[in-house]
Amino acid sequence: MPELNRLLVVTPHPSGALPAEVLSDMLGPDLLNAAARDALLSRVFLDGDPYTDLIFHLPGARSVQAAWSRFAVDLNRERDDRDENGVIKRGTFDRQPLYPPEFTLSEAARETRLRRYWDPFHALVALEAQEADLLIVGHCMAPSGPALSHDTGTPRPGLCLMTGTDEAPTFPRGAWEALRAACADAFAPVLAGTPYPDVQVGVPWQTDTISAAYAAPGRAAFGIEVNSGLYLNADGTPRHDVIRALNGAFARFAPQALALARG
Repeated sequence: MPELNRLLVVTPHPSGALPAEVLSDMLGPDLLNAAARDALLSRVFLDGDPYTDLIFHLPGARSVQAAWSRFAVDLNRERDDRDENGVIKRGTFDRQPLYPPEFTLSEAARETRLRRYWDPFHALVALEAQEADLLIVGHCMAPSGPALSHDTGTPRPGLCLMTGTDEAPTFPRGAWEALRAACADAFAPVLAGTPYPDVQVGVPWQTDTISAAYAAPGRAAFGIEVNSGLYLNADGTPRHDVIRALNGAFARFAPQALALARG
């Protein structure tokens, strides 16, 4: 079995925490209103990648985990991405606003936010990646595409592997099917009997930004998306037994992925 210390697991979106300065931008005078603050934090946690820090926890592997919500800064975006779903978002994935209508983020404030939260995270990923043969980026996805997505309303698979494109693979192209088969086998006990039984490559996304940024000669990378419908109830409460099972499945899958990456 390959040495797990040659594997780097990155979870960029598990946190529901927001720095006080970002909370202040979003809530204004309600910053010190506990009910308003708790409601916002619950909302951004569930619209992030909740519990992915637990699902993709792997003792022995290197890891980098984000401390702040993707709605402070989305670490799986390029630093200069100014799209609606870019590095600093104005709303949730259902296009609900996060800031008061009159709020404007100045260029200086934007740069400060990126310098405080995006830059240190990526510096740490770059450092850890130097000692890795494989980088796995762990995410979760909604059961169907939300309003702020290219696949709005489309049902999604149980798991999606993001290995790059044919022209720009982040994981060896000839091993994609072997990777998918290993993933399907490892996660089969969790997926069986659910509305999300399949594992697909490139559906609904082909590449995640972090994998594309850190894949290099001698270092493969891919993203993995777990359907949140597997482990979250309709009200957003977690199914802890399924989270435990997903973590066990990932522990079975990750060493096989590392072996495939190393050829």
